[in-house]
Amino acid sequence: MRTGTTPPAPAPAPPAARWLGVPRWRAALGRLGARRWLAAVQLLAAVRPLPRPHRRPAPVRPSRAEQLRALVAVLDEAVAAQTPADEAVAACGEPGPVSRGTARDCGQQSIALHRLHARLQDLGTTDPDLVAAQARAVRLLAYDLWMLRASMNLAFTVRPVDRTEAARLRLNGLGRPADDLRRLRDSLRVELRDT
Repeated sequence: MRTGTTPPAPAPAPPAARWLGVPRWRAALGRLGARRWLAAVQLLAAVRPLPRPHRRPAPVRPSRAEQLRALVAVLDEAVAAQTPADEAVAACGEPGPVSRGTARDCGQQSIALHRLHARLQDLGTTDPDLVAAQARAVRLLAYDLWMLRASMNLAFTVRPVDRTEAARLRLNGLGRPADDLRRLRDSLRVELRDT
């Protein structure tokens, strides 16, 4: 016969839960071996924040004269590179078949102008007048790059037609933007001489 069973007695609360103000989740963490983790968190909370590192002084910006000198130096190289680029474009427009040497020259001049274009864009000019002059020089040099690429496309087309051949024969150099870049460089050089 079955006698009445009494429900089991509740399990005693863990010792950590008996502490005043300690929630059960802390007690569970303690039983799981996370007491060290909890102590580390409490220790980190009690530690004062580290002092901020000393601020470095703001970098000294170059003077307007130094910026102008750097801009003129890059423009001098760009104007010097225009002469062989002009000759390469003109060679693409000569009558008859275009030589492989012309293709090599156009490629080399395109690389040189592209590097100068990147250097010109990376100049850290801050003076408003020089920023405007730099932006204009970047546009003019980009035109020279475009002219080299277009002349190579016309000279070394896969399917030559009468219209592209007529356009190729009209090629005779970089054109007016190259002269504009030279004039811009000359005006900046005069300004540099006067400072």
